[in-house]
Amino acid sequence: MELPSRPEANSSEADAGETEVSRAKPLEKSLRKLAVAARTLIARPLRLWRRSIQFRVVVSVIALSAVVTGFIGLQLIDQITDGLVANRAKAAVAEASTEKAVADERLRQAGASNFDPGAQLAQLVDSMVVRSKVRGFEVVVIGPIKGAAGAPTGGIGLRTSPGVSASSVPASLQRAVERSEGASWTYTKINYIDRADVAGVAVGNRIVLPSDGGTYATYFLFPMDGEAKTLSLVRSALLAAGALLVLLVALLTWLVTRQVVAPIQIVRRVAERISSGRLEERVKVKGVDDIARLSASVNQMADALQKQIRQLEELSRVQRQFVSDVSHELRTPLTTVRMAGDVLHDAREDFEPVAARAAELLQAELNRFEGLLADLLEISRFDAGAAGLETDDVDLTEVARSVIANTQPLADKRGVTVRLMPSVRVLAEADVRRVERIVRNLVTNAIDHAEGRDIEITVAGDEHAAALGVRDYGVGLAPGASAMVFNRFWRADPARARTSGGTGLGLSIALEDARLHGGTLQAWGALGEGAHFRLTLPRKIGEPVTHSPLPLAPEVTP
Repeated sequence: MELPSRPEANSSEADAGETEVSRAKPLEKSLRKLAVAARTLIARPLRLWRRSIQFRVVVSVIALSAVVTGFIGLQLIDQITDGLVANRAKAAVAEASTEKAVADERLRQAGASNFDPGAQLAQLVDSMVVRSKVRGFEVVVIGPIKGAAGAPTGGIGLRTSPGVSASSVPASLQRAVERSEGASWTYTKINYIDRADVAGVAVGNRIVLPSDGGTYATYFLFPMDGEAKTLSLVRSALLAAGALLVLLVALLTWLVTRQVVAPIQIVRRVAERISSGRLEERVKVKGVDDIARLSASVNQMADALQKQIRQLEELSRVQRQFVSDVSHELRTPLTTVRMAGDVLHDAREDFEPVAARAAELLQAELNRFEGLLADLLEISRFDAGAAGLETDDVDLTEVARSVIANTQPLADKRGVTVRLMPSVRVLAEADVRRVERIVRNLVTNAIDHAEGRDIEITVAGDEHAAALGVRDYGVGLAPGASAMVFNRFWRADPARARTSGGTGLGLSIALEDARLHGGTLQAWGALGEGAHFRLTLPRKIGEPVTHSPLPLAPEVTP
């Protein structure tokens, strides 16, 4: 017993599926390309709209001109249409009255000698048709609508011009003619059997046929194809004139805006070159108009900026040189004074109480002076670009614990508790000495301003960055102080005494250390709410820091 070959069927189904997939792939690629092209087509005008004042002005003027021109054109077309149609209707009524008078005269002259109403009516209609070919109208006769002396109607029926349908006469006009003794008219559509329908004017009158005394409704249909051609010509002329006017306005707008925008673009390019460091760039001044005065003002501003920048560069160079020279020149005398101070400090037990206290104060100030000199030397290295990194895998949590242990005596003296929360392991490639110095400066600064309240150290990290935050709940920072707190020798309150023996350079050095790692050091603070300093380092040296795992400002709870 042989089994059915289901594997072959599965194989054919798979081949069919692969064929469908292969057919779908080019379609998907085409749709994707179409979507990209559509986005590009839309993005370019939007980009021009955002970046170019000239483009916005020209497009706005074109749009407004098109709206105004279209509105005026529509009003003119409506007025012209109404005038042509009204004149055509007036002329049609007059001509229909003339034709009725001619028909009445013919019937009066013929009298009742011809006792065949059908022949008499056919003769009348044929004469009307002959004149209609010359005068340009169509004829429809219906009746009788009223028999002689109240006799019943009917019998003869309908007569029309060749090729004209009786449906061209609206029912409303037929009722009006049946009720009224005078002429009635309305707009209609003349329906032809062998050609396209045209708009026209239908005028209805009554005539009395002498042969039978019956009343017949006579309708004269006046086509308005000539007026339609005139309106089409007027529309084309107005459309061409409107397009030409809009194009002319757009061209004039472009020329006018070009005269204004082009000098501004030149000024912008010169300003960009100046901002990039090419301080010698200047704008060529032509004329005495507003643009020329703007160019002259930009040149004056550039001259002033160049002068100020050169002065600041020279001052900065002098300051850096002064700091470097002073820090190096003070090392030798400081060493001598330190040796003498150590001797006096060791022998203070043999001195009088006043002299012994003086020796202790001398030792403390020498320690502070050495710290200041070390900071000055470090600042000079940063200014000279000689600072380097000795990187290794550093655990920020362990660094925080070490700093807490080292600053514990100072914290106990101020009655402050420093807590590490949460205690997680966060590694980063960094210089452990510089990172520890950053954290120590942040912690000692927080202790100095905590006013006896607790200090919290938070460590967090993700795939790209590691962060450490020091939060105190003391004095806080005034508005705008967070941007100045890292300046050299800056103090939030000059009246406050330093209790930790700082030099005023700690936060500046911490900021330079953070920048040397490619990280950031930021501050937040509010008066009465404390301050928060956040250090953010890349996990790997050289990677950019685009975010921080820790928030800088505290979350506001409703």
